[in-house]
Amino acid sequence: MDIITLLLAVALVVVGAVAVVALNRGGRMRRDGESLSTEVVRMAENVAAGQSDLAGRLTQITEASVAGQAALTKSVNERLDAVSKRLGENMDKSTATTTKTMTDLRERLARIDVAQKNIAELSGQVVSLQEVLSNKQARGAFGEIQLNDLVTNILPPSAYQFQATLGNGTRCDCLLTLPNPPGAIAIDAKFPLESYHALRNAADDNAKTLAERAFRQAMVKHIDDISKKYIIPGETAESALMFLPSEAVYAELHASFGDVVEKSYRARVWIVSPTTLMATLNTVRAVLKDARMREQAGVIQIELLTLLKDVERLDDRVEKLQRHFEQATEDVRQIRISTDKVTSRAERIEDIQLEDATPAEDLDGPRLVDTDVGD
Repeated sequence: MDIITLLLAVALVVVGAVAVVALNRGGRMRRDGESLSTEVVRMAENVAAGQSDLAGRLTQITEASVAGQAALTKSVNERLDAVSKRLGENMDKSTATTTKTMTDLRERLARIDVAQKNIAELSGQVVSLQEVLSNKQARGAFGEIQLNDLVTNILPPSAYQFQATLGNGTRCDCLLTLPNPPGAIAIDAKFPLESYHALRNAADDNAKTLAERAFRQAMVKHIDDISKKYIIPGETAESALMFLPSEAVYAELHASFGDVVEKSYRARVWIVSPTTLMATLNTVRAVLKDARMREQAGVIQIELLTLLKDVERLDDRVEKLQRHFEQATEDVRQIRISTDKVTSRAERIEDIQLEDATPAEDLDGPRLVDTDVGD
């Protein structure tokens, strides 16, 4: 709109300049002659008409420009409203998405914090376990505690004894008190951790060979000690158990040291891990249950024999009571016979008393004779 107004102003200036030029020329022509006055008047009228027409067109252009500007303003406002609405909706969605994302992020961070705490606690426990396993005495106590937990969780208290002293003066970690056969079975916990770690951490073949030799010697020594100390003829069973508190050590032993396992078989020392010891203890519990059932079966048999004697005695007494009842029935029958005779005799006497007087000659007739025989 500003450009159109500027163009109209320039046009008016040009028209004015043309009119001034025409007037100047008209003045010169007046000096030349009065014949030009008519032409000048006509030119002035044309200029005035042009100005009027130009003013009308300028008004139309201005009105059209105002209407176009109003329509443009309305369209721009509508588009701005639509853009603002879309922008608001997008902002709301973005805010909701951002809020949800932040909430999920906070929850995940909370879980990560909990996991970090658990990892820290687990790390502390692992460090504590390493400290325990690095000390031989503590490591032995660890194996004994694990053995204690397994035995107490499976067997009844009457079936075992910890730190039991045997007849030769030795003390085993646990003694299973089983009936003969097989008899009491000793369990000793061993944990050859140094030689096992040396074997696992061997850097070359030479170090591995030395570690295998050390591990084999440690296991053979444990087997010989258990065989000599905890297998006592007449007091314990013909075999004993060596408890390895590590499944890894047990697996390595059976995977790579078959000769050591065969030696333990010959020495009647059965090597067990936590898993295999659990299965062995369950078998022991079944044996104890079977032995207890056999004992209870003997008690039940004795009680049944006693009950049979009581039944025989009861039968004798019932028979005696039956004889008493039969004798009483016979006595009642005899009494009834006597009462019948008494009643019959009384009726006869009554009949005699109620009869009319008989002739004198009948007085010497036959008398009443009792023909009944019996009590």
